[in-house]
Amino acid sequence: MEVDDNMWAGSKRDSQRDDKPLTTGDVARHCHVSPVTVWKWIKQGKLVAHRHAGGRYQIEKAALRTFLQERNMPLDPEFFAESSKRILIIDDEPSVLEITTRALQQLECVTIATAKDGFEAGLQVATFKPDLMILDLMMPNLDGFQVCRIVRRNPATAHIKILIITAFGSHENLQRAFDDGADDFLHKPLDLKVLQDKVRGLLDDQLPCA
Repeated sequence: MEVDDNMWAGSKRDSQRDDKPLTTGDVARHCHVSPVTVWKWIKQGKLVAHRHAGGRYQIEKAALRTFLQERNMPLDPEFFAESSKRILIIDDEPSVLEITTRALQQLECVTIATAKDGFEAGLQVATFKPDLMILDLMMPNLDGFQVCRIVRRNPATAHIKILIITAFGSHENLQRAFDDGADDFLHKPLDLKVLQDKVRGLLDDQLPCA
């Protein structure tokens, strides 16, 4: 099946990511507390901050993310997307999406999105802008082989790492996936520890909280 590559065209990363430090006011608004409460968190050593030359505190998004995670406070994926690595999981089995998502949420500084088929993946790639795709090979309509080829031949998406997951890991299928641009593979049923290790390896030392 031929697919219009334009559906993936909006996926190129902005040349400058919004990683500038937050003010105490920014943190207060995000956490729905007063700036005084944020100041207390900093003074008590609970929230890591750096004092600007002008005397004001600045907080890195990664530090705020760690603070919220340690206290099981809600995380807004959109707010932290620019300070984390983005992983898109593509599989037509809801149970695989759920299990894989839960396993990867245990990693620090990652933001996760899912898609149930190749067409939905195209929309997600254009808007979510993933650093890594975890991609099932055998899906209806648009399979993983086709997704690999589309991603690799588009300069706007060619940087995305691709981890294949499949229950049909024959030598022929894996060789074809690598020829189409996959970076690594993992057999189903998934070993979640190996999955986490492979994700870390593909993202290398790029995880901002590493």
